[in-house]
Amino acid sequence: MVGRFNPRLPDGGGDHDWLIWDNASNGQRGSGLTKDQAAQEAADLELQYDAHGYRDKTTVCTVDPPVPVEVFQPAGHLDAWVRENGEWIGRVRRHDGEYTWIPHTDLRPAENK
Repeated sequence: MVGRFNPRLPDGGGDHDWLIWDNASNGQRGSGLTKDQAAQEAADLELQYDAHGYRDKTTVCTVDPPVPVEVFQPAGHLDAWVRENGEWIGRVRRHDGEYTWIPHTDLRPAENK
């Protein structure tokens, strides 16, 4: 279940009031974070847990160093893969710093232009 963890800013929150929401347990995980910290921690938790608990280590592969990838346009830098329902899904950090998950069938190496 990619998308289990999401950074959230409660109503009326400030710059250091971000938290991580766990959709599987319907509860908060971590608080007092900046937006960037919450996004990074949520993305890292996705590599550790699926909807049922800990991810099997054979279903996670990190890419070091991250590589530039594109879909129909530059998408960002691929830094990890997770396998769910028989399909590999890439974790891509976009140019704005946010993370997105893209199926392997949609990704390709970025062309040098």
